[in-house]
Amino acid sequence: MGIADRDYHRSPQGGFLSNLTPVVKWLLASNIAIFLLDYLLIPFVLDSNLDGEKIPKLLDWGAFSIGSAVQHLQVWRFISFQFLHGSLGHLLFNALGIFFFGPWMERWWGSQRFLIFYLLCGIGGAAFFSLLTLTGIVPADSQSILVGASAGIYGIFIGVAITAPNLRVSLLFPPIELSMRQLAIALLAISAGSIILKFGGNEGGEAGHLGGAIIGAILMRWPQLLSGRHASGTPRRNNPAERKIRPRTIIDLERDAEVDLILDKISLQGFQSLTDREREVLRDAAKQRSTDP
Repeated sequence: MGIADRDYHRSPQGGFLSNLTPVVKWLLASNIAIFLLDYLLIPFVLDSNLDGEKIPKLLDWGAFSIGSAVQHLQVWRFISFQFLHGSLGHLLFNALGIFFFGPWMERWWGSQRFLIFYLLCGIGGAAFFSLLTLTGIVPADSQSILVGASAGIYGIFIGVAITAPNLRVSLLFPPIELSMRQLAIALLAISAGSIILKFGGNEGGEAGHLGGAIIGAILMRWPQLLSGRHASGTPRRNNPAERKIRPRTIIDLERDAEVDLILDKISLQGFQSLTDREREVLRDAAKQRSTDP
């Protein structure tokens, strides 16, 4: 099996959701299911109300606040708040971010490390929100809550902007086209400006965005933080000179086998785990394929 035969080098087939990666699918399904459960099923079943207002019980249990997560040591809220949303529009906006940009970063990191990356960016959002609240920069208090997947998504934005800065993105509103680098700079500028100038009324949420982006940038700069070690490469051949005198057909078989090992490594650990030599092998194989009759 050669490079052109692998699933991740084939033309997209299978419908609208066929290109979604496993963790991205799970994140989308989890966020949607939790929102429906929180706002529809639980209030309907329990008929819970306070002064006549329906109370989303999962939001009450899992939203992040300094008072609950830090002062009362309810540490699960550093994770649970990332799957809760305050409105349908909030959910849809975040779902679109995960849908369009999540697969890129999952293929880069590999599924397991992508999930850790995403959750750590979310935790970073909660931590930065806490820091700016406690220092008085954000007009909030220990009971102010933070919910949503935005911190993790901003980490994803930064990751894509670092790995593919010239990737073009078309926005619906305003209807313009930007590079990923330009989009990331614009989003960070909006978040920072909202906090500094105190406009928009969502300074706490913007602090979460910046925190997620900061952790995303740190993890992209030092990827070994996710694994505790540098990525290992595939074994080098012991005798390169011997390979040169073999018949061409044997060399091709050996090269294809090595390419398969590298592609398997991408599938398990992400593209960023490759060594410089492995990247060169892939480039050579792709060039060879393009020149083969």
